[in-house]
Amino acid sequence: MVVAAMPVASRAALIKVRRICLALPQTTERLSHGAPTFFIREKRSFATFLNDFHGDGRLALWCAAPPGVQRALATARPEQFFVPPYVAHLGWLGVRLDRDLSWQEIERVLQDAYVTVSPRAPRGRTAR
Repeated sequence: MVVAAMPVASRAALIKVRRICLALPQTTERLSHGAPTFFIREKRSFATFLNDFHGDGRLALWCAAPPGVQRALATARPEQFFVPPYVAHLGWLGVRLDRDLSWQEIERVLQDAYVTVSPRAPRGRTAR
């Protein structure tokens, strides 16, 4: 999916992102607005892979983030994290894949994105 037309570095990053995301329960991938996007139960997206979005020069992810994380990371580490357009109002976080971030940290961000968006586990009935 969209891999053949990408530069080698972008293709390698997408393969790693895909491996991380698709290992999460009930996750699927499909294009959304022309970009590889990862969904839970085919409904709610939690991460999008973008390569030079509208000429911004970034190889990046846009990910759902827990409350407060977007502002904290984009402020503290602007070379690696940013406030993405279109989804900023939802608290999503931009993650630079073309900067000095370990894949372990990227995996944690993706796991946090998944947990942020995943539906809550149904509550059991309480005993009376």
